[in-house]
Amino acid sequence: MDRVATNRTLVIVTAFTASLLIGLLVMLWAMGGVRGVTAPAAIGGPFQLTDQSGATVTEKNLQGKPSIIFFGFTHCPDICPTALFEMSEILRAMGKDADRVNAYFISVDPERDNKQAMKDYLSSFDPHLKGLTGDPEAVAKVLSAYRVYARKVPLKDGDYTMDHTALTYLMDRDGKFVAPFNLNRKPDEAAADLKKYL
Repeated sequence: MDRVATNRTLVIVTAFTASLLIGLLVMLWAMGGVRGVTAPAAIGGPFQLTDQSGATVTEKNLQGKPSIIFFGFTHCPDICPTALFEMSEILRAMGKDADRVNAYFISVDPERDNKQAMKDYLSSFDPHLKGLTGDPEAVAKVLSAYRVYARKVPLKDGDYTMDHTALTYLMDRDGKFVAPFNLNRKPDEAAADLKKYL
């Protein structure tokens, strides 16, 4: 009986010690203190795109205001319009504070999404939303910086659609990534969450 209790205690102590060591290693790794182990790649970085009015937008435009960013395309059948509708509802719920937030829809389909296409598409949503596009190289650069997956998928009729990351990015006032931003909730609740970063 004593031997069983001793063995159980030994197992518990060993498990506890192992969990402490793992926790320490994870913490060191996150702070970049473990040699040979690199921390996760940062999200965000330099880019230069054009909005639907023709104005140039770069990563510097993210500074001074929190930003919510969604990547998609104008021919998207359901996910993109739903996300933009939800973003619009959140911006409406923010009232005058919506002027203190950047809201961007960045195209993953530069082949079809020129400035005019973005302008026409976004006319159905909140006017605070800016649609960003550019040449394929500029779009590829921002997709890489934000770790966005996007791939052209041919359709039977010769047309194509796009598979892409359907995530809303929340960036702070310094243009640094905070976390994915949950659009799928009551607009007032999401607006209150966003206001914390003003």
